[in-house]
Amino acid sequence: MNYVKLLVLSIVILFAAMGINFARDLAYQVHATLILFIAAGMFIWVLRRTDEPVVQVDANGYMDGVVRAGVIATGFWGVVGFLVGVIIALQLAFPVLNLDWAQPFANFGRLRPLHTSAVIFAFGGNALIMSSFYIVQRTCGARLWGGNLSWFVFWGYNLFIVLAATGYLLGATQSKEYAEPEWYIDIWLTIVWVAFLIVFMGTIFTRRERHIYVANWFLLSFIVTVAMLHVVNNLSIPVSFWGSKSVQVFAGVQDAMTQWWYGHNAVGFFLTAGFLGMMYYFVPKQAGRPVFSYKLSIIHFWALIFLYIWAGPHHLHYTALPDWAATLGMVFSIILWMPSWGGMINGLMTLQGAWDKLRTDPIIRMMVVSLAFYGMSTFEGPMMSIRAVNSLSHYTDWTIGHVHSGALGWNGMITFGALYFLTPKLWGRTAMYSMSAINWHFWLATIGIVLYASSMWVSGIMEGLMWREVDAQGFLVNSFADTVTAKFPMYVVRALGGVMYLTGALIMVWNMWMTIRGGQKVAAPVGIPAE
Repeated sequence: MNYVKLLVLSIVILFAAMGINFARDLAYQVHATLILFIAAGMFIWVLRRTDEPVVQVDANGYMDGVVRAGVIATGFWGVVGFLVGVIIALQLAFPVLNLDWAQPFANFGRLRPLHTSAVIFAFGGNALIMSSFYIVQRTCGARLWGGNLSWFVFWGYNLFIVLAATGYLLGATQSKEYAEPEWYIDIWLTIVWVAFLIVFMGTIFTRRERHIYVANWFLLSFIVTVAMLHVVNNLSIPVSFWGSKSVQVFAGVQDAMTQWWYGHNAVGFFLTAGFLGMMYYFVPKQAGRPVFSYKLSIIHFWALIFLYIWAGPHHLHYTALPDWAATLGMVFSIILWMPSWGGMINGLMTLQGAWDKLRTDPIIRMMVVSLAFYGMSTFEGPMMSIRAVNSLSHYTDWTIGHVHSGALGWNGMITFGALYFLTPKLWGRTAMYSMSAINWHFWLATIGIVLYASSMWVSGIMEGLMWREVDAQGFLVNSFADTVTAKFPMYVVRALGGVMYLTGALIMVWNMWMTIRGGQKVAAPVGIPAE
């Protein structure tokens, strides 16, 4: 087997060296150099090994090493993503911070997609992968299928993050709404994602439990649907094998339709279904209560995945997209409000009989706040999809406030709760190092979200009203520059909210580090191999 690995690595080294030599742009050359060094290091490592890598299994019979690595990566990428978000928020309030000496690599246009991908795909993606690996083992009574294939998923995914991030800074993207990375990075992510699906499905197929717990339904739907979205949205033809530039297969209104089919379902399956899988496991575990209604969770699942896939066209009201298609998206978005709130109610009612824990447990408090923001965002989204409301809100900061109330409130808070739940368990500690630090994190994050979202709501509604204000002759009253000037105080408040949220995340990382390196240990349970 080592000979096969050495052959594959030799081919990668050869192509990377050729890429450096024949590269047609800086981004491709940087990525080829990075891959060359990684492949050369792996070649030496494999060459020096005299035996096959051993699958590391904990005393409890599960493969938790990759989950521990995922916990650390989630905390790291979270801080990076939040920091870049604070920087670009300050750049919008104070344009002088687009520093001349750092151009073009640190201007808003390149840092914005870096921030978006860092918080969604680096922070959120690592949270979903490590949670999936932890949850599927516990609910199936089987360790991860495929041996060290799970490690390939972890390292391969984080290599994708590094390649995409450096590509954004070097200006190599497909120039879409989400600034997707270029063709060769997309191919690599597809390979990694298929490996992720194989590990997850293999673990379910080898399960000891007859029943497939509902969290796994949500996680599997997230993995399968994101694979489909990624492949279709990123169909492109490379201009050259030795360059990062590519030509999109879809163009015009077809490209816009495909982009928002992808964009809204990335929200629906990556940021909603995947995190609902986390919610349905970690909230009952932290509360010490069973799911309020298992039947409701199944209804929630099937209604959500059927309806969400149709909702994307509501982003394209008043465009070249036919009205019937935009209306279809609007109708499905409004209907989507019902199953979304069914899931929120199911999560909140799981605390029935355990509400007293809100006074003493800041972790369960974070989870409850995350569910509250999930409910609020899934009400606001359908409302904003209505054509009359959309005419005021679209292209304004209201949309930014909506997105961040969901991302910071729902996705961020449930991830923080999961990290606080997992860290002591994975490192064999009795509890987190400092519960008061968790409480500080909770309040900093909550107040930060409120400042961020409310300032953007005020800014966006004011912006929309100023854009449509006309005088007696029907001429526009306000110029675009007038709206930018009027929004300045809200932009400062938004940046302050981001600073508070980042400060809370830094406290969390410190708390995780102190828990890992110290704290009272508990005896690890010894069990038969979970296979």
